[in-house]
Amino acid sequence: MVGLVLVVLFTHDIPLARHLKEIERDRLITSIQRDAYTISNQVSPLMGPSESQRETEIHNVIDVFANSSDGTAIVVDKSGYLIASTAATFTVGADYATRPEVSAALLGSPTFGTRLSNTVGGELLYVAVPVLSGVQVEGVVRLTIPTAVLDAEVQNQLNGVYVAGFATVLLAVLVAFIFARSVSGPLTKLRNATEQLAEGDVQAFAQPGGPSEIKQLAKSFNEMASRIRGLLDRQKSFSADASHQLRTPLTALRLRLEQAAMSVESSPQTTRTHLEEVLSETDRLSHLIEQLLQLSRAEGATLEETDIDITQFMKERCEEWSYLASERGIEIRQEIESDLVAHTSAIAVREIIDNYVDNAFEATNTSGSIWFIASRLSHEIELVIRDSGKGIPDDQRVNAFERFWRGSEDANRRTGSGLGLAIVAQLSQAAGLNVELRKSPTGGVDAVLRIPIETN
Repeated sequence: MVGLVLVVLFTHDIPLARHLKEIERDRLITSIQRDAYTISNQVSPLMGPSESQRETEIHNVIDVFANSSDGTAIVVDKSGYLIASTAATFTVGADYATRPEVSAALLGSPTFGTRLSNTVGGELLYVAVPVLSGVQVEGVVRLTIPTAVLDAEVQNQLNGVYVAGFATVLLAVLVAFIFARSVSGPLTKLRNATEQLAEGDVQAFAQPGGPSEIKQLAKSFNEMASRIRGLLDRQKSFSADASHQLRTPLTALRLRLEQAAMSVESSPQTTRTHLEEVLSETDRLSHLIEQLLQLSRAEGATLEETDIDITQFMKERCEEWSYLASERGIEIRQEIESDLVAHTSAIAVREIIDNYVDNAFEATNTSGSIWFIASRLSHEIELVIRDSGKGIPDDQRVNAFERFWRGSEDANRRTGSGLGLAIVAQLSQAAGLNVELRKSPTGGVDAVLRIPIETN
């Protein structure tokens, strides 16, 4: 900013100052010429009286000029002899006819210019005009001023321009300093917070401040740090829970294999039983690992959204699960409205509904029922998987979406991994959906998925 102001001053104000200097110099010269003609007109009627009276009256005229100027005024008669002067060093009666400007003015030609003066010891600006009486030259008025004095007056006028330029630079420095502090201060704080986060301090926080762009940057940083904290917390919790959950089936596998090894010779039937249990435990372990991987993929996933025919989707899921329902003697019922369309993630909706249905099968006894319900609300589509099981107590439904959560055996007899609803929660968060468990009219559980829709 300061550099830009300096460039403007150098490219604009300096040429302007030079131009103003020339104008001011011309103005002063014109002013001296005007004074010379004014004095000439005032002196003209005074050239006739006696010499003593004439000298006094002419002195009164040129003293007015002397009081308002640093120049020198002299008046000579038509022969070139000095009549009056504002300089005490000049002698009345001295011959000035030999001076070029005076001799030219005596011939009736006004002259002005500059010349060296031994008396002043430098250059003089002079103006010499004839004193006329009609067409007759009665004398000459000459005004002189040292060019150094003239330059000083010009410089005094230009000092205002220089002061304004200097004040502009100071103002630019002040504004630039304030602006730099307003920008660099928040950026420094943001950099410190970034360094803290890079060093492993996940509690690092950037204080928003400064221009709106930096405030937004600090806000984005804090959101990022918050997500990182949440991710690390989830990873720590996940590692601890997964380690605990995997330890139980692995221990069971080891015990079963040891028992099978001990009975392989004495009791083949017992060995076969142990091996069947090993296979069952292996299936459970495989299912647990698959769900752990699925949960890991769901965390932080970016899900593509498309237009989904919810009506057709729910009917297809009913048909897909109807085969398992037939094997278990469970009735599948549908309450699906027509023309339901939503723009959302097909993967998230399918995985959530399938997890709900899987849980519903665990909770529903033979000859029970499972409902597939789809309906339109004011600003969303609500999908419900309803079972006819014993339900989940209110105090337990609050924690149902946590990892490795399982309800009591008396309430729903579930023996799964405890990750299904955790996967549902992660997928719903990634896709911007809403999930809920509530008590159903049948006494079982209504597993709810709500999909926001745009309304015209």
